[in-house]
Amino acid sequence: MKVSKAVLPVAGLGTRFLPASKAIPKEMVTVVDKPVIQYVVEEALAAGITEIVLVTHASKKAIEDHFDINYELEAELERRGKHELLEVLRSIAPPQLKVSAVRQGRALGLGHAVACARPVVGDAPFAVLLPDVLVKQGGTPDLAQMTERFNQTGHAQIMVEPVPMEQVHQYGVVDLGGQPIQPGGMAAMQRVVEKPPRDQAPSNLAVVGRYVLPARIFDLLDQTQPGAGGEIQLTDAIEALLAEQTVEAYQLQARSFDCGSKLGYLEATLAYGTAHAQLGEAFKALIRQYQV
Repeated sequence: MKVSKAVLPVAGLGTRFLPASKAIPKEMVTVVDKPVIQYVVEEALAAGITEIVLVTHASKKAIEDHFDINYELEAELERRGKHELLEVLRSIAPPQLKVSAVRQGRALGLGHAVACARPVVGDAPFAVLLPDVLVKQGGTPDLAQMTERFNQTGHAQIMVEPVPMEQVHQYGVVDLGGQPIQPGGMAAMQRVVEKPPRDQAPSNLAVVGRYVLPARIFDLLDQTQPGAGGEIQLTDAIEALLAEQTVEAYQLQARSFDCGSKLGYLEATLAYGTAHAQLGEAFKALIRQYQV
């Protein structure tokens, strides 16, 4: 069974992004001219994923509205002859994209959020995309390579990238048992540790926020007890999956940006802004103007 579904956990309160996230979902904050979550959905589409499951909260209705059809706005743009804007609007939710939503009633961790999607995902393999992480693409999208590898082997895929050792305590960190890995390459994982102290980290390869998982993970999540931070950790369920079958780390080729943090968001704005087809050159000129 091929991967065609992705779970996007969007129920978090976005406390790292306050005060901007007080009334606006952090996933709807724009990088240049698109909400962060739209980039993530486009990444999924580029990987052949056509069904998005939002694990959401009552305060996040704006996300669902963004991917819904706005007939009145489309009709007004059509009446005014603004066909270019109309196409931009329609590209947000192309015909092949199906978006559904389930509620996460209580904030019990990423593992719990993923488990909430089970009634929609069913027995199918699926991707998990953290929507506050942007992966800037170049060439063949990394997520597409992960889904293709899963489709060929059935091995779960976990995206990783090297980080400075002084930052490993902020991430899930994988142990490859000394195997070498290169950007765009895969290697079998030995274990994964959630937010280890620097002196206990098995490597500097941090989980980025992209996973391709078999439906078996749902059963393992049901058996997972609260771990780090008193939350049900997806990392702990993946550790249990490792005891049963091969799980591979996939090293990111592109760049990732943590848009849940203010500095990461500013870096993403610089990266996407300078590469923007219409605004890039003018934005670069503005940067030069403000250099001190």
